[in-house]
Amino acid sequence: MRSDLNALAVFATVAEERSFRAAADRLGVTRSAVSQSIRRLEETLGAAILHRTTRSVALTEAGERLRADIAPAIAEMRAAMEGVRSLGGPPRGQLRIAVSSIAETFLSGPLLAGFARAFPEIQLDILVTDEDSDIVAMGFDAGVRLGEVIEQDMIAVSVSDDQRQLAVCSPVYLTERGRPEHPRDLARHRCIGWRPAPHRPPYRWEFAEGGREFAVDVAPEVTTNDMGFMIRMALSGAGITFGMADTFRSFLERGELVPLLEEFSAPFAGFYLYYPNRRNVAPKLRALVDYVQRHRCNSNIDLPGSRRLQRKPPP
Repeated sequence: MRSDLNALAVFATVAEERSFRAAADRLGVTRSAVSQSIRRLEETLGAAILHRTTRSVALTEAGERLRADIAPAIAEMRAAMEGVRSLGGPPRGQLRIAVSSIAETFLSGPLLAGFARAFPEIQLDILVTDEDSDIVAMGFDAGVRLGEVIEQDMIAVSVSDDQRQLAVCSPVYLTERGRPEHPRDLARHRCIGWRPAPHRPPYRWEFAEGGREFAVDVAPEVTTNDMGFMIRMALSGAGITFGMADTFRSFLERGELVPLLEEFSAPFAGFYLYYPNRRNVAPKLRALVDYVQRHRCNSNIDLPGSRRLQRKPPP
């Protein structure tokens, strides 16, 4: 039984890293030891759990099911061990967080820089991603996303004000092409759009009018997964782009970008640091949660605190 549990821990690490070498480095063992452990586990289960090539490691259907089943228990055990190790000392260890690329308040620097100074024995590992991911199965301690897309059973702590999305363009483009008066006018303009990945359609631009929300398919002439590139194109006069108001704030303040269709931009719930509801919360994660709450309070922002999110993710 002990060897089976050790093998499950090895498998969980390989599944998170998608690499035998990276898993071996993280576990402090040889790559051969990892391979042998996985092979013994597959023999015990009577099923292949990993696809191996010379360049990559992927989970089989059986491996995906096994990872999903054991991930919560593995996370609980890790948190419990870290709690014991931290007795009598400051929180320590690697804190892995998956963060939406548009979480400007969280990623802008001051909050995380202050946390790093306050807890020098915690190493932050931040993955900026817009892929829908199971933070437990992928081995993350927490995530940061918009409140409306966080699973209902997660604990969530506010890290931003309510948000708005804005259409913006450069003064040069506005002079050349004029100002759209209604979102339907965007069909006659050059637009710079965003898509999270090559296999996903461009993001629809969302507006509100008379209390009713609606979306516009703008058929962008330029599409990318990089918000920085979208902003640079807009600054160069290439067209109108769309995103979080916080992302454009500094450019709007300097007059380099101009807001459009503001009367059709309604506020919505902002970004949250979220993590699974479990008995054991690792001290390193508890330190971040407490720090975020203090930071929000000191910023004179209305803080809803930790709570269970009640809204379901959109279809």
